[in-house]
Amino acid sequence: MKTRYIDLIEQTFDFPKDEFGLDGDRLTWNGVDLVPLLEKYGTPVRVTYLPKIGEKIDLARNSFAKAFKEHDYQGEYTYFYCTKSNHFSYIIDKVLDKGVTLETSSAYDLEMIELLLERGRMPKDAIILCNGFKDERYIRNIGRLANAGLRVVPIIDNMAEIYQLDEVITGPCDIGIRIAAEEAPKFEFYTSRLGIGYKDIIPFYMRNVSKQRKFRLKLMHFFINTGITDTAYYWNELSKCVNVYCDLKKLCPTLDTLDIGGGLPIKNSLNFSFDLDYMIGEITGRIKDICAENKVKEPHIYSEFGSFTVSDSGATFFSIVHQKKQNEKERWNMIDGSFMTTLPDTWAISKRFIMLPVNNWADEYERVFLGGMTCDSDDYYNSEQHINAIYLPRFREDRRQFIGFFNTGAYQDTLGGFGGIQHCLIPKPKHVLLDRAPDGSLTDRLFAPEQSAERMLQLLGYLPVEEPVRK
Repeated sequence: MKTRYIDLIEQTFDFPKDEFGLDGDRLTWNGVDLVPLLEKYGTPVRVTYLPKIGEKIDLARNSFAKAFKEHDYQGEYTYFYCTKSNHFSYIIDKVLDKGVTLETSSAYDLEMIELLLERGRMPKDAIILCNGFKDERYIRNIGRLANAGLRVVPIIDNMAEIYQLDEVITGPCDIGIRIAAEEAPKFEFYTSRLGIGYKDIIPFYMRNVSKQRKFRLKLMHFFINTGITDTAYYWNELSKCVNVYCDLKKLCPTLDTLDIGGGLPIKNSLNFSFDLDYMIGEITGRIKDICAENKVKEPHIYSEFGSFTVSDSGATFFSIVHQKKQNEKERWNMIDGSFMTTLPDTWAISKRFIMLPVNNWADEYERVFLGGMTCDSDDYYNSEQHINAIYLPRFREDRRQFIGFFNTGAYQDTLGGFGGIQHCLIPKPKHVLLDRAPDGSLTDRLFAPEQSAERMLQLLGYLPVEEPVRK
C-alpha cells in the first residue's frame, strides 16, 4: 500500500506544480530549500519572498495587454496597488519598483505617501487614488496633497464628501464616484455600505458636480465583495456598472476611466484553478461591447489589486511541538504559535491557506487536528480547502516536523496586530525577507525579531516605555 505522505499528495494533486517542488523528502518553495532556512531562524517565522510581487504584477499586466489586443480595445490599462493589503515598506518598495502607484484607504496612508514622495520613491506626477469613507483627517490630508499640486483623485464614497472636499481643496481636482453595488443574494444586506447607489449617481452628478468648476469627474469605481468570479452575479453587476458609466459619460465629457477595483482570486489549495487570461479577456470584451451598444467610447481601465499582488509572496511556518491523543480517533498536533494571532483569518472568516509539511514527506501519514498555543478553544485548524481533514507525516518525538502555510502575504500581519498585544500574550513571530540578487542567488535577512516579553510589558504599562529594554 502507498501510505507515505508523498504518495497521498501525488494521488490527490498534479504535483510538483507552480512554486512548489521536492528535494528528496523536503519541500521547496520558489526554488528555496526551506529546511536550512527554518533551522537558521527557527519557528514560528513569517517569510516573505519579495520577487513574487513583481511576478504577479507582470502577470496581470500581460493578461490585460493580451485582452486589449484581442478585442482591439482603445483605452489604456493602469495597475494600482491597494495599500491596505500590506503596508510594509519592503512590499511598497517592490510595488513602486514596477512603476505601480497606490490606492489608499485612510488618512494615514497619505502620510505614508508623503514620506515616499519626500524620499523620491514616488514620482511627483503619480496618480493617487483615495478610496473609503473619509473622516476629517483624511479629508484634510487629501486637501494638503491636492493643493501641493499632486495628482490626488478622491473617490466619492458618500454625497457629503463633495462639500467637505470643497472646503479644503483650493484649485481644480479630478474626482471619482464609487458605485454601491448590490451584494450577493446570500449576503446579510442588499447593498454595499460603500459608495453611492446606482439610481443616485446621475442625480448626484447633475445636482452637485456638473455646475461647479473646481471638481472634474474623471472615473467611476466598481467593486463587489465576492471579488472577480465567473458567475452570473458578477457579470450582472459589471454590466449594470458599465451601463451607468455610459449613461453618465453622455452627460459628462470628462469621465473617461472605469476602476474595476480588486478581487482577483488567490490560491487556497493545490487544486486551485483560475483562468486569468479568460477572466480579464471577458471583462475587457464585455466593457467594450456595452460601450459600443451605447455608442460611447470605451474607458481607460484601472485596477486595484491588493491580495493578488502580495498573497503569494508570504508564508508562515511552525513546528509541531507535541501530539495530544484526546481519544482513539482525535490526534492534536500542537504548534509553537497561534492561529488566532498569527493567521487571524483562519479564525475570523474560516479562511483556508495552502498547508503543507516542509520535511518528512517519505514518512507514513496520519489524520490530525492542528492546535494553537492559546487557551482559546477556537485556536485550531482542522481542514483543507479541498477536503474536510488534515493529513501530515506521522508524529514522532525523536525528530522535528516543520509545517508551512502559504499565500499568507495579505492582511495577516496587520490583522494580527504587528508589534502589539495579542491573545494570551503569544508574541508575534520573527519575520524574514527573501530576495534574489541580480545573479539569481538567494539573499535572506531578518526584518523583525520575535516580540519580546519586555516589549509586551511596556505596552501593558508594567514597564516604562522610555526605560531601556532589559536583556
